[in-house]
Amino acid sequence: MLPSEPTILAFDTSVAHCAAALLSGGRIVAQRYEEMAKGQGERLIGLLGDVLDDHGAVWADLDGIGVGIGPGNFTGIRIAVSAARGLALGLGVPAIGVSGFEILHRASARTAESRHLISLPHRGGYYLQELLDGRHRGAAIAMTDPDVAPVLDDLTGTVILGENAHDIALLMAQADKPSAIYRDASVPWPKAAGLIAQITADRMATPQPRPAPLYIRAPDAAPPRDPAPVILP
Repeated sequence: MLPSEPTILAFDTSVAHCAAALLSGGRIVAQRYEEMAKGQGERLIGLLGDVLDDHGAVWADLDGIGVGIGPGNFTGIRIAVSAARGLALGLGVPAIGVSGFEILHRASARTAESRHLISLPHRGGYYLQELLDGRHRGAAIAMTDPDVAPVLDDLTGTVILGENAHDIALLMAQADKPSAIYRDASVPWPKAAGLIAQITADRMATPQPRPAPLYIRAPDAAPPRDPAPVILP
C-alpha cells in the first residue's frame, strides 16, 4: 500500500534544461534547475543525486518517479523517459508521465474551471491539447495559424490557456465559432519538476500506464544510419 504522502522524485529534460525536484510530506523539499541546450544525458543522474542529497534522502526512500514526457526536444524526451523507466524498474516503484500541457494546466488553471484547450508554442504554430479536469481528452495536435479555426470544435465554456491563447481566440471569432474565455500563460519551466512531482503524487493511488514520449509531430532531422533503440510499450 502506498503512503498517503508519498516521496516522489520528478524530473524533466524535454526542453533546453535539466530540472529535478523532490516531493516529501506533501511539499517540495528540494529542487534544482539548470539551463542546457545539450548534455542532459550526462548530467541527469548526477542532478537527481544532488536533489536527494539536498534533503538527506536516498534512492530507497522513493515511492514513485515522475517524468516530463513532452512535447519538446526529441532527444531530451527520450533521455528522461528512459531514465524514469529504468529507475522505476530498479527501485520497484511506479513511474508516471506528465505532459507539458498538464504542467501548464497545474500552474495556471483556476479551481472553478473544468474544460481547457491548452496551447504550447512550437516552430511555426501550436501544439493543442484539450484537457478535462486536468486530464488529456483526445489526442494532441500540431497546427499552424491558418489551420486552427476550421478544425477546432465548439469551445463554449472552454478556457483557452497558453502563450497563444489570445491569437487562437481571435481566429475562432473570425471563423464564427462559439467564443471561449482565453488567458495568456506559459509553462514556468524552472518550477516544472515540482509541478510534475505534485501531479504524480495525485495519481499514485490509481494504476497508470508506463511513461511514453509525447512527440506529436515527426522529427525534422535526418534519421541516423543505425536504428534508434526502441522504447517498449
